[in-house]
Amino acid sequence: MQFHHNGYVTGDPLIKEAAGVGIDRSEDLPEVMDVLIVGEGPAGMTTAAQLSVFPQLEVRLIERREHELQVGQADGIQARSVETFQAFGFANRVIDEAYHLREMAFWKPDPENPKNIVRAALAPDDPHGVSEFPHLIINQARIMQYFGEFMRNQPSRMKPNYGIEYVSHERDDSQEYPLLVNLRYTFGEKAGEEFSVRTKYLVGADGARSQIRRDIGATRVGQQAAHAWGVVDSIVETDFPDWRTKCAIQSHDGGSILHIPREGGAMSRMYVDLGETAADDDGKVRQTPLDEIVRHANEILHPYTVEVKDVAWWSVYEVGHRVTDRFDDVPVEEAGNKMPRVFILGDACHTHSAKAGQGMNVSMQDAFNLGWKLAHALLGTAPLEILSTYTGERQVIAQNLIDFDMEWSSMMARKPEEFENPSDLEDFYVRTAEFPAGFMTEYEPSMVCGDTKHQELAAGFPVGKRFKSAWATRRCDGVRLHLGHLAEADGRWRIYVFADGAHPTEHSAVDDLAAWLKDDEASPLVGGELGGRPRHEWFDVKVIYQQSHEEFEVFDAPEVFRPRYGDFGIMQWENVFASALGSADRERQEMNPVALSRDIYDARELSRDGVIVVVRPDQYVAQVLPLDATDELSEFFKGVLSES
Repeated sequence: MQFHHNGYVTGDPLIKEAAGVGIDRSEDLPEVMDVLIVGEGPAGMTTAAQLSVFPQLEVRLIERREHELQVGQADGIQARSVETFQAFGFANRVIDEAYHLREMAFWKPDPENPKNIVRAALAPDDPHGVSEFPHLIINQARIMQYFGEFMRNQPSRMKPNYGIEYVSHERDDSQEYPLLVNLRYTFGEKAGEEFSVRTKYLVGADGARSQIRRDIGATRVGQQAAHAWGVVDSIVETDFPDWRTKCAIQSHDGGSILHIPREGGAMSRMYVDLGETAADDDGKVRQTPLDEIVRHANEILHPYTVEVKDVAWWSVYEVGHRVTDRFDDVPVEEAGNKMPRVFILGDACHTHSAKAGQGMNVSMQDAFNLGWKLAHALLGTAPLEILSTYTGERQVIAQNLIDFDMEWSSMMARKPEEFENPSDLEDFYVRTAEFPAGFMTEYEPSMVCGDTKHQELAAGFPVGKRFKSAWATRRCDGVRLHLGHLAEADGRWRIYVFADGAHPTEHSAVDDLAAWLKDDEASPLVGGELGGRPRHEWFDVKVIYQQSHEEFEVFDAPEVFRPRYGDFGIMQWENVFASALGSADRERQEMNPVALSRDIYDARELSRDGVIVVVRPDQYVAQVLPLDATDELSEFFKGVLSES
């Protein structure tokens, strides 16, 4: 963390100095704004958090409740989400507080006595080691609180406006603020009173019953709900031996439970199978009482029992798998000719079961994808066309999620005798672990994602997939750390230059690239201001040499990797890295062999001839290029940066 570059800072360094709209932020909504976000769920809060780092932008988030969320429905935090939390600065706090999922137990009818269940298998949660971060369980409300704290600490001092709901909107592109949004107060002296504001962009994170989705005419495609589940967060007394382990439990009569321990050591969640719902049920199953859900859970768990001592939250829901035909307000036939102004995220555009733990996680990735694009478009650092890539990238991911969840939820509801092989359920869980962890997302080529022409130079950093972090040693202080963990949610592009084998004191392709980046008019770092900032400040440029940090000095690296910043123009010391282990690291390795010993070139299959890896503000690899491919690098950024 860096925080003294503008002078000595006292107090909490996470609290940034107020600037822009944060200096005199009103409690009331302004009459006009840049972005209005509707809904305080995971999608809305992540979007707001990303935009809160830009104090030039007037952004507001409204929520119809009168206070922040107290108990959240979602609880599973996949490793990709923890990577995202790292960028927002609170991953370690969540990791310390949350329950860690390390393995999953599979319980099935006892072959000798089918009315009883027995443990049939125990599978690792992440058998492939897809991330250095764990799979966690924590209340959704806590994640919203962390995002809320992040927003309040940013220069814009953003916080939600509670007690306001969306009613409708109209679009008039002849206006500077094209969207007239009609709103209504939901509590207090003004309850029921309607008023209007104008905004440049509207973000609908207003849930599965989204009015904004209906207003833009987006059509939902997929299966209606046909299977009901009761979900209970409770503290219980039980003799079931795996109560603190995630479990898939199948009984002899086909009833099943997905059991998930919760954070804090005492609470747990049960998803209890309530069976198929009749076509004419008309939602009656949602009236199933809590006692009936607990009774059914005990039948499934036989010969074990659970006695509920306290209930934090419970509900009954029906599984539906649906995705909208588009995620913005541009009809399919007008795509490319009309720029979007309204966007929908999360449950507003894709709904599915809760048992794969994807709802909150995918919603936050929707938001991370959209947030930086909105900021760049509004600040004039990118052409407006960048906003059209949101639907193009995220709709495909949502459909993949629906397909996966349909298979997983149908397997969870299947009777044991309906499986071709007894181990099919656990085999599917292990085989597909990378998908629910959030790492199968792979964006297709677009203006913000290049092609794979040079992919062989960095096989471990696939273009279109998230930048999978690996260890490197910071030259200035010899600290061995994860390179990707230094990327903040600040809207900047990352350019990682992995050097060839030449010693840093020798002239090499890295020096030629560095000179081009620093001075050539075709370089994305050179030119007039963008978004009110020097152009180079939109980039985080790092170099990683193949030698150990003991073999060269920081000053051996070209100046572009040692930029000057802050009020005093001091040199940035922390952008120069080494891949090989130093002597201290080798000693630690001898005492305790761990992953930090792997050279990043070997760990990510990087060419020893050197390679450039370009990473987007949302942590996805955008381009892989040879060190001398300056023309291709220039051409890529011409497409994503506005002219100065």
